[in-house]
Amino acid sequence: MNSFWSVGSLMNSFWSAGSCRHWCFPFEIDGVQVGWVPPKVASQLKSYPKVFNMSPGGAVSLSNSLDSYTRRSEAVDAVLQSFRKQGSFQCLKGWRDEKYSVMNRFCDPPLLWMERAATSLFGVKRYGVHINGYTVGASGEVRMWLARRSPTKQTYAGLLDNMAAGGVAAGVAIQHTAVKECAEEACVPEELALKAQPVSTVSYTYEDEEGVFAESQFVFDLELPHDFTPAVGDGEVQEFYLLPINEVQDLLATDDFKPNSAMVVLDFLIRHSFIHPDKEPFYQEFVTGLHQL
Repeated sequence: MNSFWSVGSLMNSFWSAGSCRHWCFPFEIDGVQVGWVPPKVASQLKSYPKVFNMSPGGAVSLSNSLDSYTRRSEAVDAVLQSFRKQGSFQCLKGWRDEKYSVMNRFCDPPLLWMERAATSLFGVKRYGVHINGYTVGASGEVRMWLARRSPTKQTYAGLLDNMAAGGVAAGVAIQHTAVKECAEEACVPEELALKAQPVSTVSYTYEDEEGVFAESQFVFDLELPHDFTPAVGDGEVQEFYLLPINEVQDLLATDDFKPNSAMVVLDFLIRHSFIHPDKEPFYQEFVTGLHQL
């Protein structure tokens, strides 16, 4: 399991000593920081002074005239649409027409919505759901359902994933998203998906060539009956596997897992005591690495 240390470091790379964080500009709305703007993005925002301000202290903020959720959302979206047409940023080629809420904390009222594909340009927090589907045998043995991502997925094609997962769109409830993703990706009936229990969150912030990704996943555990088999739904998955928990644990030590999904599985293993602090010297580091946003 020590190899998970590299996954944790990767998914929390924004907080490492050599990251771009030291060069990024805080993104503020109404004096509250909601994200981080990389220098290459900030330089482009200077061309839109009616929307974005560059303060002497280095923060990027929105114009004072944008004083409502709707005005902010529409003004920022117009800039992003312009970037998209100009081909300014690679990440916008994956435009999804999905609106994500932007706020400092999940409990705060949203300050605007932003196209999902653009969120990494501003380092704003993104939220999602991940569902651990598993079974428990008569003698207590645990098996977990894993999904193999479609080879045509935009990201992490062909890698192992949780049974179902997806982003939380603006104005959509957490449990509704979990039930929807279960149905769409794994053909789990609503009455069964509603039995999924919210158990944890997994949070991390990483950087790559497309920007800053600050993400928090709401984790659900769903114990499934032995006579139920997930089925491929919307084509985002190519196959499902039911594996003994020790095999799942071994797979975490490989490069075959989507990194954030590996973190969700690690969280499951820790919560269900398959990883024990007396046997795993990096136990505390693992737990800490699952909650850095």
